[in-house]
Amino acid sequence: MRTLITTAFVSLDGVVEAPGGEPGYRNTGWTFKDIEFDPAAYEIKTREQDEAAALMMGRVSYEAFAPVWPTMTEEFPGYIAMPKYVVSTTLRDEDLVTNWNEITILRSLDDVAALKQGDGGPVIVHGSATLNRNLSDAGLIDRYHLLVFPVLLGAGKRLFSDTDQDKRNLKLVESQSYANGIQKLVYDVTR
Repeated sequence: MRTLITTAFVSLDGVVEAPGGEPGYRNTGWTFKDIEFDPAAYEIKTREQDEAAALMMGRVSYEAFAPVWPTMTEEFPGYIAMPKYVVSTTLRDEDLVTNWNEITILRSLDDVAALKQGDGGPVIVHGSATLNRNLSDAGLIDRYHLLVFPVLLGAGKRLFSDTDQDKRNLKLVESQSYANGIQKLVYDVTR
């Protein structure tokens, strides 16, 4: 069985929208504004590329990443080489880029569950706020890699839904605080 890992930059109040500078959000680029850069805080991002066997994202994140990530050979060599899965009901095969290795469209959360039942290493989910909320609500996420930033953003897309559901316990397996206020929190979902 494969492990499904969500990785996210998240504000203290749970917002994951536009951390890298995507247009249309008033606090866009909040991870790089007014927070001193500390390379140690981002070590987990390199480790994720080394440990993951596949990359998963929703359609919106795919459409943001696909024009850029395939050309970032120094920053994301692991992600360029590994297979990708895009969860979408609207994306068509002919919409996929051809310079980013193998890309498969999954049409439903049932398809994601079937992928998890197969052989292979961990699958890491990047961006994809809506997909992450749906995966979490369906109980499909096994681990969270969170970099929590010392900012409050108020409005914005959130990592977790407000769906009324049974409590899920998490086990803290790794944590670290950095001088710039970022907290690394790695949780396994206990079942």
